[in-house]
Amino acid sequence: MPETLVLGAVAYDPKVVTIWEGFKQYFASRDLSFDYVLYSNYERQVESHLAGAFHIAWNSPLAWIRTKRQAEANGQRVAAIVMRDTDQDLTSLVIVKSDSGIKTIPDLKSKRVAVGAVDSPQATLLPLSYLRGQGLTPELDFAVVYHDLLAGKHGDHIGGEREAARALMAGKVDAACLIDGNYLAFAAEGTLPAGATRVLGQTAAYDHCNFTVGPAAPEQLVIRFRELLLNMSYDDAQVRPLMDLEGLKAWREGRLEGYRALDKAVDEAGFYDAKGRIAAANYRY
Repeated sequence: MPETLVLGAVAYDPKVVTIWEGFKQYFASRDLSFDYVLYSNYERQVESHLAGAFHIAWNSPLAWIRTKRQAEANGQRVAAIVMRDTDQDLTSLVIVKSDSGIKTIPDLKSKRVAVGAVDSPQATLLPLSYLRGQGLTPELDFAVVYHDLLAGKHGDHIGGEREAARALMAGKVDAACLIDGNYLAFAAEGTLPAGATRVLGQTAAYDHCNFTVGPAAPEQLVIRFRELLLNMSYDDAQVRPLMDLEGLKAWREGRLEGYRALDKAVDEAGFYDAKGRIAAANYRY
């Protein structure tokens, strides 16, 4: 039998099975033997990846930070080879109600700011880092109200962000943090009624998920995997439904500069230490 390339992914939603079963069939039709294993959380996935349990991880940005730190501490090499077009140049927003008296970031002092899950890059770590950069220290200058749904999944679900938005509309908090795409999605679905909110602040652009190659990955299979991904066309009827489920129109080359802000945010929050060990107090996954 040919050697099989094995991918690790987190089951943050039932559609994950549909996605990877579909890609498994697609790769098989192009002579790449491919399989996948699913994890309930990214922390276990990262540890298993570096232990050689599988070859390539579909990593959240936070999982990439931990993988890179642990690999460097262990003398291992990892690489971010491919990402979605929709993983690049994202931003997070701090929003308030349109009729709020909060006009500038300093006005958040002594206020309540809703965020997503404690391990969400886009709805917690990055926007809180942004607010630090604007001169406000979380839990000292303002109260942080977490919406800690599905811990360990690094905010890949949108439940925590939706609950933060609902808390804002219910008047339970004075501001909410969420990724720009969900701000539009919540407006479309009615969670944030038209005209009810406005953007108070916006982070610099950052990148999201990537395919991370681990130290045990067979080089030639990785080359073929990367080639097949980058050559996928949204016009191909076989893969378009899978690309829709995974939220992309095209795969792009992996890049690292878009993770610098998160790397800084992780250090500021004390989420992981320099060797990728979990340092956040009371984090359960």
